Amino acid sequence: MLKHIFKILFIISTFTLVTAQSWAHVPYFEHNDFSAKQPFTVEYSIEQSLAIYAWLENNDLGNSGDIDVFVFRINEPTSVYLEVIVPVCKGYEEFLPWLALAGPGLPEPKAPMPFDIPPGYGIEVIQNGTIDEPRETFYEFFGGKSYYKGPVFDEYITIPGNYYVYIWDPQQKSGDYVAVLGKKEIWRFRDIIQAFRNTPLIRLDKELHVDCSESLSEDWDELGPATH
Repeated sequence: MLKHIFKILFIISTFTLVTAQSWAHVPYFEHNDFSAKQPFTVEYSIEQSLAIYAWLENNDLGNSGDIDVFVFRINEPTSVYLEVIVPVCKGYEEFLPWLALAGPGLPEPKAPMPFDIPPGYGIEVIQNGTIDEPRETFYEFFGGKSYYKGPVFDEYITIPGNYYVYIWDPQQKSGDYVAVLGKKEIWRFRDIIQAFRNTPLIRLDKELHVDCSESLSEDWDELGPATH
């Protein structure tokens, strides 16, 4: 049995190494909470396509007051793409995290936010759908699972500075999600190693905090190829 598992992992890892450069996103995991004090920092470029597999966790009362924070810097006019997707897992039918981008030159907040933004910064808030609306899904081949589409920010930013991305659920539901940052397929050696290390875990659902095996009933022909 153990030999069989190692064989499967070897095949998946080899497949990942050979095909990594054709995959759109460099995969990262949220090993520690991405908080305001310790945000996920985009080290290279916000235009490079990253997929950060993260989690809005429960508090002691069983609700999720978790707010994940990501930060990036631009020094010249840059295309900024942000998206939040949720795996199609049992129990996530009403998990609808929101997305917000705070930075210089953005509009002033129209309502109080559950987090503080830097002085002088504006914010764009992109809401998710509602529980009574149908949710569009797609199949992501390399992750081997289906996802609910979610809020998207796709604009050209011209003002230099630090920008902050916030992801949270106003209904305080917890759950797994993927933060997609950037659209360009840029692969450095360290990115290939990152994919080599994390893709087998994603294929085995090790990034999830729930059992998603019962929810993956759709097949490739019905859902079609991934759009990311």
